[in-house]
Amino acid sequence: MTMLVIGVGHRFRGDDAAGPLVAERIAARALPGVEAIEHHGEGTDLMERWSGHDRVVVIDATCGGGEPGTIRQWDAMAAPLPAGLFPKHSHLFGLAEAVEMARLLGRLPPVLLVIGIEGTAFAAGDAMTPAVARALADIVERITPWVDF
Repeated sequence: MTMLVIGVGHRFRGDDAAGPLVAERIAARALPGVEAIEHHGEGTDLMERWSGHDRVVVIDATCGGGEPGTIRQWDAMAAPLPAGLFPKHSHLFGLAEAVEMARLLGRLPPVLLVIGIEGTAFAAGDAMTPAVARALADIVERITPWVDF
C-alpha cells in the first residue's frame, strides 16, 4: 500500500504555506510507504501526482471568510469539494476542479482525504496568521492515523 501526502500552497504567501509546512512535518517522520510532497496546486499536475497511490491526503489553505485556523475535512470520494473555498491564484484549474475532473475520468485514488485550513493572509510576502501557525500541529495529529498504517 502506498500513501501520498500533498501539501498544496506557496511558502511565501502567508497562510498559503500551511499545506507545504504540514507535508514537510510528515516527510520528516520518514514513514515507510509514505511520500510527502509540496505542490503548487495546479490541478492537472495534482491528478498526475496522485496517480498510482492507494491513499492520498491533500492539505490546502481555504479562504471562505471563516475564523483563521479553522480546520475542515472532506472525504473527496463521497462528494464534491466546495470549490469556492480553495484559492487558485494564477491557476483556474485548482484542487476542487482536479478532484471533479478525476472523478469524471475515473482517476481518483481509492482513498482521497482533503484537509483545509482557513486563512486570511495570502499576498506575496505576508506573514502566516498566528491562528493558522498554531493549527499546523493539529492538522499533523489529525492525519497521523491516516499515515500510520
